[in-house]
Amino acid sequence: MNNQDKLKLSQNIALIAGIFCAAVALLLLLNFWQITKTDPIESKALEALVERLKDDANNEELKEEIRNFDLLARKAYFNSQWQVETGAYLLLFGAIVLAFALRVYYSAKSKIEEPEKVLENEVASRIIAQKGIIIVGAAVMVLALLASFLSVNQLKSYDASALVAENETSAEDPIEVINVAPAQTTTNQVPEEVADQETADSENVVEETETEAQPEENVEEAPAKEPKPAAASSGVTLAEIQKNHNALRGPLSQGVIMHKNIPTEWDGAAGTNVLWKVEVPKHGFNSPIIWGDKLFVAGADNTTREVYCYNRNDGKLLWTGVADNISGSPASPPRVTDDTGLAAPTLTTDGKAVFAIFATGDVIAFDMNGKRVWARNLGVPDNHYGHSSSLLTWNGKLIVQYDTNRGGKVMALDNKSGETVWETQRQAKISWASPVLAEVDGKYQVVLIADPTIAGYDVETGEELWSVECMMGEVGASVGYADGIVVGANEYARMVAIDIRTQEVLWEDDFYLPEAASLLAHDGLLFAATSYGVFVCYDLKEGELLWEDDFGSPVYSSPVYADGKVFLMDNDGVMRIYEFSRELKKVGENALGELSGPTPAFADGRIYIRGEKDLYCIGK
Repeated sequence: MNNQDKLKLSQNIALIAGIFCAAVALLLLLNFWQITKTDPIESKALEALVERLKDDANNEELKEEIRNFDLLARKAYFNSQWQVETGAYLLLFGAIVLAFALRVYYSAKSKIEEPEKVLENEVASRIIAQKGIIIVGAAVMVLALLASFLSVNQLKSYDASALVAENETSAEDPIEVINVAPAQTTTNQVPEEVADQETADSENVVEETETEAQPEENVEEAPAKEPKPAAASSGVTLAEIQKNHNALRGPLSQGVIMHKNIPTEWDGAAGTNVLWKVEVPKHGFNSPIIWGDKLFVAGADNTTREVYCYNRNDGKLLWTGVADNISGSPASPPRVTDDTGLAAPTLTTDGKAVFAIFATGDVIAFDMNGKRVWARNLGVPDNHYGHSSSLLTWNGKLIVQYDTNRGGKVMALDNKSGETVWETQRQAKISWASPVLAEVDGKYQVVLIADPTIAGYDVETGEELWSVECMMGEVGASVGYADGIVVGANEYARMVAIDIRTQEVLWEDDFYLPEAASLLAHDGLLFAATSYGVFVCYDLKEGELLWEDDFGSPVYSSPVYADGKVFLMDNDGVMRIYEFSRELKKVGENALGELSGPTPAFADGRIYIRGEKDLYCIGK
């Protein structure tokens, strides 16, 4: 191909690419304009149906119609998101083709010999044409960049708090906060100067001078290498863990509690069956954990981050541990939403130390008497709502899920020293879910969920054992696991049941989907709670919907199995108790007397509930 042919071909390609880029950019701008004018989550028709339901609360056909509208809203949400993402990729592709074609065009043109005589008007015309191409190309690029910037997923800025303020109704309203989620209130971003600290050296461990000497051997981080020997706490057995409540949702974070004689009747406002009640000094959405006679929670504000230890028998505050003077910790905390906060992740303990993590990326360990053992900063998580993945410990290792906007990873820290035992990078987007331990053929693995995968990792080495690409959106609910089946779900996405041994997808559903409440799987049944107040039970293996209870109050707390029953706390502080059954059999409803979001902790004969301000011990 001679230079003249190259010139014509590149000119035609550049023209087509320029038109393509302009068209895509225009469509993205129109999509942006449409999103700003019409929020697909809101619907005048839906609002009218909700108003009608207030006057006719028992109209089942009307409820079904509202659910169908909600399903359409979910589909509209993802259709909009898909259009934005696809358009951005097409725009980038078109811009690259345009730039390449222009480069070939000018290269070929420079090699063509100029005629010996050229009239002045022809020279002027060529100069004008060249300038025109440059100007048009620059204009298209600017338009493309502007469209890409503006056409982000504007639904992330959906103001849930405003909707709550406008539609605040009684607990009987079944659609009180439809589509309102703890992780979708605002799009506040971490300040750039703070987020940049995520690249700080995550291996800096602050060891207190009063602690015992730590091992000096090098820490191995590659999953394929032999892991470090387990720390002193590795001798803790599953039986010992099951006697306690050492993590979010109890032993192994599965939501299955072995304790008996759990109370089913109380009244927090009247004090009925309330053994004690204390105010927690600082706010936090983390759940209580228990080891022996000690109960732990954490709290934080813009100045201080603290861990509290209570005597679980009488509510006396035994000690307060302060997470301060940690190398790499930001001078000011990252911006977080009100319904996530700075202390959302639940603590964990192995009976020898208690471990906490905050939205600053600070991880800290105290012994059971409140003496600081170690602390380190993992880098400030780039998280537009606030970090909320809870901690889990097993065989001397502290498991940390650290999926942020800058990439995903899971890591294991040594319980005794805080050093990294292993660290595995993940092909995952940001997630607010927490790790779950699953026993498969005598070996334990860490199961994580995020967009786009559900995956299992060897708890000893961090090696990825399996992965199934099946998830999308901003994932907040942790998986359920029982009988060799892992179930993951996310609102505006789908629910997927996976055979953990073969990675076969057993069944899928897309109707009743949780947003913040984790899934509960146990003995052939699966339970899920939606953010708009519908609690459902499925057959775990077949996916058949067995029953549903539509009570209409928002739910962020996770369902828990204990003593032959399933306990579910809603955000209004009402605990609903069901028989563990394939049929809907409600045991009772009990009001706490204040708002509540965290998942309760259980011990023999007692339930420990964290309200918005106070910590309660419920018992007979």
